[in-house]
Amino acid sequence: MTTAASSPTLTSLDWVMIAAYFSVLLAVAWWVVRTRKDTATDYFLAGRNLGWWVIGASIFASNIGSEHIVGLAGSGASDGVAMAHYELHAWCLLMLAWVFVPFYARSMVFTMPEFLERRFSAPSRYVLSLVSLVTFVVSKIAVGIFAGGVVFATLLPEMCVHLGSLEINSFWIGSVLVIVLTGLYTMLGGMRAVAYNDAVQVIVLIIGSATLTVYGLIKLGGWAELRAALPSDMFNLWKPLIPAGVQGTWAPVLEHNAAGEVVREAWYFNGHFPWLGMLFCAPIIGLWYWCTDQYIVQRALGAPDQRTARRGSIFAAFLKLFPVYLFIIPGMICFALAKSGTIPGLAPMAGPDGQPVREVAQAAFPMMVQYLLPAGLRGLVVAGLLSALMGSLAGVFNACSTLFTVDLYAKMKPHATQHQMVRTGRIATGVMILVALAWIPVIQGAHGLYNYLQTVQGYLAPPIFVVFFFGVFNKRLNAQGCLWAMIVGFALGLFRMLVDTPVTLGLAGFEQGYSPGSLLWIVNNIYFQYFSVLITIVSAIVMVVVSHATAEPDYDRMKGLVYGTATGEQSRQTSVSWSWREVVASAVVLSCIVGAYVYFRG
Repeated sequence: MTTAASSPTLTSLDWVMIAAYFSVLLAVAWWVVRTRKDTATDYFLAGRNLGWWVIGASIFASNIGSEHIVGLAGSGASDGVAMAHYELHAWCLLMLAWVFVPFYARSMVFTMPEFLERRFSAPSRYVLSLVSLVTFVVSKIAVGIFAGGVVFATLLPEMCVHLGSLEINSFWIGSVLVIVLTGLYTMLGGMRAVAYNDAVQVIVLIIGSATLTVYGLIKLGGWAELRAALPSDMFNLWKPLIPAGVQGTWAPVLEHNAAGEVVREAWYFNGHFPWLGMLFCAPIIGLWYWCTDQYIVQRALGAPDQRTARRGSIFAAFLKLFPVYLFIIPGMICFALAKSGTIPGLAPMAGPDGQPVREVAQAAFPMMVQYLLPAGLRGLVVAGLLSALMGSLAGVFNACSTLFTVDLYAKMKPHATQHQMVRTGRIATGVMILVALAWIPVIQGAHGLYNYLQTVQGYLAPPIFVVFFFGVFNKRLNAQGCLWAMIVGFALGLFRMLVDTPVTLGLAGFEQGYSPGSLLWIVNNIYFQYFSVLITIVSAIVMVVVSHATAEPDYDRMKGLVYGTATGEQSRQTSVSWSWREVVASAVVLSCIVGAYVYFRG
């Protein structure tokens, strides 16, 4: 067995910093394993004893993966602050804190499908459980693996292990290491290990990324120099929300087929998002993700009471404001430095016309790390990248384990002991690790995977958004309406995914079915955000119509789970669970969001 020399970009001091980071994670995981209890509540929800700051940090860490960081920085380098719209969805977490936390806390559920059963029926629970598991495997695990491999391939491009005639490159080594290490501490420690390691990871991630931002501004000469170096459009958050044709710098994007014929004319912002999609679809996906997705909400379920869950969600909303300044702004700084020519290694990012070279811009974050930071600090930021990757991957492992054990295994084995539940949870995590490892050969050769997987959320999230939001605001909606809304909504989403897949993969033999003007051609050419809004509207209509066409639900059964059904004691518990502190903190978050829109207007 031989190993090639590692990349010279990481020095011995960098490796010391990375090793120190992993040592801390190991110590935290070991402490959790030694203090754990062999109960389902402890393994899946950390004994419902998480502190508000751990909940907030864990929610944030689950959201921010390496591909998120690298993608945001690349977007900042090529398009400016446009992608900040998604990061300013911090207000969605305030919806979790103030609207959903009381219902989730009263129900004492382990999973979101379990809450749906309490509110509607068991069939709804099974449908959501299966869809969630498939979505996690196809999207979150796949993207996490891809990001881990890319990070290692970038940092250690020459690393290679030879086992006889078999050559294992850095992509494989990085993917396997990240999957196995993350899976082990998730499998052994459960939610408590995930949450406390997330708290450590957030600290490293924020310090490392903030260091990169500060170093970049110092090198450039300050914020004023950044504003002067880049066009005002790159500081304009309002542009994507202005209707097509109103602003002169907008232009149609002509999309062509293989023969070079124009097949579609669409109005985009810098070739990315149409304004209607950003205005209507993005909030739908945001509210689904932050308020109803097991991957996120499981942290809030681990709180001992409503006050702690609410404070943790508000703290996560505050942390969610950071990516704009820690990931997007460094990308913009990188492009400004490339234009200035002060750092030769960054020069390829700026084209001869002074515009960003998009292919190079996507590597803005690792290029900044490589060419700007001194030894030691470079290792700290690399540790931050690994933190982001491991946090998001641990979150999906834990969510899958909880969904399978609580929603499926416990239903099949209603008399299972606490020990059997925990053992099944560990086995489920192990299976997820094996599934992730099996994905590596597929993911390694994928192109455009991350963008394609974003559409998966757009197609599967709308019916979930509808049944949760309509379900807690309207007590008249019943189990039949919920079930049929999910069936019809998921059928529409699956149909669109099946139509898109042959085109996305470039499969031969499908050309005739996709001729211009045909049904499949029309479906495939509807922008995914518009189709997502269509699914939302159809799901909502189905839920309302079916519910009112069938018998009223049993209101006693949903006591405390819907507005208008809470008892006096339940309402009192909610009212005393918050004070002026939570109100002020929420106002600060909203003020920061409004302030960003006021400042970033070109």
